[in-house]
Amino acid sequence: MLTTSCESSSTCKRLTIDQTSEPRQPFPPRPISAPSGSTEVLMFNFSELERVNPIGSRAGGTVYSAVHKPTGRLYALKVLYGYHEDSVRLQIIREGQIFHDVDNPNVVKCYDMFDHNGDIQVLLEFMDGGSLKGKHIHNEKALSDLTRQILAGLVHLHGRHVVHRDIKPSNLLINSRHEVKIADFVGRVLAKTMDPCNSSVANTAYMCPERIDTDINHGKFDPYAGDIWSLGVCILELYMGRYPFYVVGGQKGDFASLTWAICRSQPPEAPPTASGEFRHFIACCLQRDPNKRLSAVQLLQHSFISGNGGG
Repeated sequence: MLTTSCESSSTCKRLTIDQTSEPRQPFPPRPISAPSGSTEVLMFNFSELERVNPIGSRAGGTVYSAVHKPTGRLYALKVLYGYHEDSVRLQIIREGQIFHDVDNPNVVKCYDMFDHNGDIQVLLEFMDGGSLKGKHIHNEKALSDLTRQILAGLVHLHGRHVVHRDIKPSNLLINSRHEVKIADFVGRVLAKTMDPCNSSVANTAYMCPERIDTDINHGKFDPYAGDIWSLGVCILELYMGRYPFYVVGGQKGDFASLTWAICRSQPPEAPPTASGEFRHFIACCLQRDPNKRLSAVQLLQHSFISGNGGG
C-alpha cells in the first residue's frame, strides 16, 4: 500500500482561498457519515487516510481509493501533482470550495482539500461502480432513471448559478445502489493548462457548437445551455453504445474532423427504433440554437423522464 502521511503543518495543510489579509479559514468540517441508523459523527485527520489502489488518471493527477483507517471506510482521493502557478492553484481551490459547498445526492461529495508536499489532495465520495464511460444502456427505462438523476444534479447546480462545463460519461459516476452522480469539478482548470493539444479532442467531443466556434450564435455562449448539449450527447452515446457524431474507425477522429462534425453537420438524432419520447428528449437537448434547448428544470418534466422511459 502507498501510505499518505501528514505529520506536521509544514508538509500538509488544509487548503483555503486567501483573498484578503485576514487569517485564512479552512473548509467547514463536513462530517463523515456513520453507519445507517447511528447518530455518531466522525471527523478525521489527513494522517488517518491510507491510499490503496489507483482507480483513474488524467492530465496532471491520479485518483486513488483510500481507506479511513479508524473506520475502514473507503473514499476517493484525487491527487493533483505539484506544478502550480498561483493563478491556476487559486482557481482549483475556488472550484474545490464550490464543490465542497454543494450538498445534493446526485453530485459527488467533496469532504476536504489538502496541500501535501505541494500536491493538492482532494477527499471525495467513493463511487464503487466507476464512471459511465464505455457503458451501453439500451433499455430506455434504465436510461430514463439514470438521466433523471443527472438532471436532478444539474437542476441543483444551475439553481445555485454553478455550471459544470465538462459533462461527459467519464465525469458521471455510479455506485452499487444505482445512484448516479456528477463528478470532477476540481482540477478541470489543470487539465486545460497542462497539454491543451493532447486533451483537446477528449474535451471538445461533448462541447456545444457555439462554444467551439464563436462565430456561431454571434459569439454568445450560455454555459447552462452548454451543459444541456453535453448531457444530450452523453445520453445518446449511452443508448447507442458509441459516440454519436461522425466517427472514424469507431473513434472520435482527429480534432479537425470532430469540430467540423459538431459545428457544421446536423446534430445527431436517436435512431428510429427508439421511442418517440426518447427521440424528442434528445432533440430538445441537441438543438444547434442554444435558445431552443430546454433547461434542466424543463427536461426533468419531459415525458421521457416523468413517464420513466419508453420501455
